[in-house]
Amino acid sequence: MKKSLLSILIAGMFATPVLAFEPFAVKDIRVEGIQRTEAGTVFGYLPVKVGDTLNDEKAAQSIKALFATGFFKDVRIEIEKDVMVVVVQERAAIATINFVGMKEFEKDVIVKALKETGIAEGRIFDRALLEKAEQELKRQYLTRGKYAANITTTVTPLERNRVGINFNIEEGVAARIKQINIVGTKAFSDKELRSLFELTTPTWLSWYTKNDQYSRQKLSADLEKLKSFYMNQGYLEFAVESTQVSISPDKEDVYITINVVEGERFQVTSVKLAGDFSIPEDELKKLVTVKAGDVFSRDKLNESTKAISDRLGKEGYAFANVNAAPEIDKEKHQVAFTVFVDPGKRVYVRRINVTGNTKTRDEVVRREIRQMEGGWFDGDKLAASKQRIDKLGFFTETAVETPAVPGTSDQLDININVAEKPTGNLMLGVGTSSVDKIILSGSIAQNNFMGSGNNVAIQVNSAKSYRTYVFSYTNPYFTPDGVSQGFDIYHRTTNTRNTALAYYSSAATGGAIRFGFPIGEKESFGFGIGIDSTTITAYSNSPPMYQNYVGYPGNDSVTKLSIPLTLNWTSDGKDSYFFPTRGLYQKAGLELAAPGGDLTYYRASYQAQYYIPVSKQFTLMLNGDIGYANGYAGKDLPFFKNFYAGGVGSVRGYKTSSLGPLEDSTGTIYRIGGNRRAVGNAELLWGIPGMEKTFRMGWFVDAGQVWGSGDKLSLSDLRYSTGISIAWISPMGPLKFSLGKPLNKQSTDEAETFQFQLGSIF
Repeated sequence: MKKSLLSILIAGMFATPVLAFEPFAVKDIRVEGIQRTEAGTVFGYLPVKVGDTLNDEKAAQSIKALFATGFFKDVRIEIEKDVMVVVVQERAAIATINFVGMKEFEKDVIVKALKETGIAEGRIFDRALLEKAEQELKRQYLTRGKYAANITTTVTPLERNRVGINFNIEEGVAARIKQINIVGTKAFSDKELRSLFELTTPTWLSWYTKNDQYSRQKLSADLEKLKSFYMNQGYLEFAVESTQVSISPDKEDVYITINVVEGERFQVTSVKLAGDFSIPEDELKKLVTVKAGDVFSRDKLNESTKAISDRLGKEGYAFANVNAAPEIDKEKHQVAFTVFVDPGKRVYVRRINVTGNTKTRDEVVRREIRQMEGGWFDGDKLAASKQRIDKLGFFTETAVETPAVPGTSDQLDININVAEKPTGNLMLGVGTSSVDKIILSGSIAQNNFMGSGNNVAIQVNSAKSYRTYVFSYTNPYFTPDGVSQGFDIYHRTTNTRNTALAYYSSAATGGAIRFGFPIGEKESFGFGIGIDSTTITAYSNSPPMYQNYVGYPGNDSVTKLSIPLTLNWTSDGKDSYFFPTRGLYQKAGLELAAPGGDLTYYRASYQAQYYIPVSKQFTLMLNGDIGYANGYAGKDLPFFKNFYAGGVGSVRGYKTSSLGPLEDSTGTIYRIGGNRRAVGNAELLWGIPGMEKTFRMGWFVDAGQVWGSGDKLSLSDLRYSTGISIAWISPMGPLKFSLGKPLNKQSTDEAETFQFQLGSIF
């Protein structure tokens, strides 16, 4: 029989207990009332152990400690002889969380948000947190512009002291921005200023961008754009006085009013440098783009201070402090600047850390880094390192940080964090076309084989017109100093019966080994040698020149052995692997069939691509591609080595390989290609908001033509086209689509409006 009972409620924890007992040595501790909680968990929180002396104070401390866990809604201590009995009543646990009527969000997104408020499956149910969870859910809907969302919560008791929580949601419709008013403007029109904003009234693209839905973050960004615009136009004292956001009674329309003060336009009277330069002052002055007499521009001033900071960073002054102090004359609306330069201490790199490369080997990233550990910090080398890592094409993102080493003033670490992306491509397909009927194709390519940075590819294409079987391997670092080595083994067949080309068939089998040598940070030289056996077959309706080549009618086919040598030079100054925004790319190549084989010919080509940033959203791409080929040693150029034009990669809107010289054979006109080729492209490119790294559109104007050896070169022969292009880095690989329209199509030309290409980006 129990000798005494001590009941202490949480409200009386800090008061003197009403019931007291004589202190005694605890011989055992027993826990009663637990269902989910382990007894060991209770013992772990108790301040009393077996053998301790239990008194009123320690009993109160025990109850307080168990209440503090949040696991229990009632705790009491009973004493049975020399045994301390802890009797608890557990709080209910959350067994399930369900959402009824939720369409705007994925469940996982909301579950994660509620977890931060303390509501999650498996956690102890606390009714006080339920209201907080409802507010968080409403906040999530507010971010989507759904101000009329109504949320009711139901808590259902379940067996084993558990509860189920149901959120019943009436989402309502998203409120749209009805009007944006900018009050106080004189220098610029409302239309011009509103064009700066991401937030907008509903447009035809609003269903995708959601920019007609109010967002506090977007409005803050838009106000900063507005301020930057005025600052760059000389309005040094421009200010946003206030903003008002109101919603209609039905919570479907949002009205935004922005009150601004433009101030006066300021002119720059002088720009001076002051401080410790560490490098010649004249060199720093050349970096200042803000000149006396110019209208003030904050962007130009920031560009100048950044250029000076970057120049100092190139010399190892990683923590240089460059600030421009204004001297404002409000009466004359003039401003003078003194740029204070404090280079700080010259610092060196202690350690370079690479993280995030879960698949790619560390050395694959490190061999692209031009900044060395233990060397003086160089901002240009760090920027070049990031660009080279980006160009690998193995990562979706590369982030670089340069934190100072704690406790030092002349050391820093470089932290490079990358985010892996799939670099393999497995494609199997069955297709049809008007030419090939049934096409079976497949390819396996791994640009980063087993994280080594090596490229391995197997390609199979069973199309009736063009069948291909290729195995390729490339090691970009065959030697530690960047010499690449690779080889190709192939078998290709061609049958042009049902194409626009003159009728013949060929079968080529061969292989090649190739090497690449870096001759600069962005330049490389390549050399390759191979052996090729090509069998050419002509037919009764083949052009006479094809029949003569094989000795028809005495012979239907002929096999030619060649030893192709390849030379190429590449200069890659683009800033990105897939979607460049600036930089110049050049490539020159020469294919030479060496003496000793049955064929003696050469093919020379040159290509240049120039990317020009027009604005933050738009990039202009200019491309030029020329080629020339001929035979030598008394032999003509083999007809199957001719150039062709038309289609994706040359002149879009015209059928692939359809431009150039014609051959009339048995009353049918065929395309036979030529030995000279010229193609030019101009394309205005822009990204889609939120998909800039995977999706890009363009408006293009293409021009090009192919000439035969006896044709006179004339610009009037060029064919032109225009249209819209789409480039997408899809899960299958890079895809490009185009809708093109010929601008000067002739009667013998073949147009093709829709075209696409898998595997490369123009």
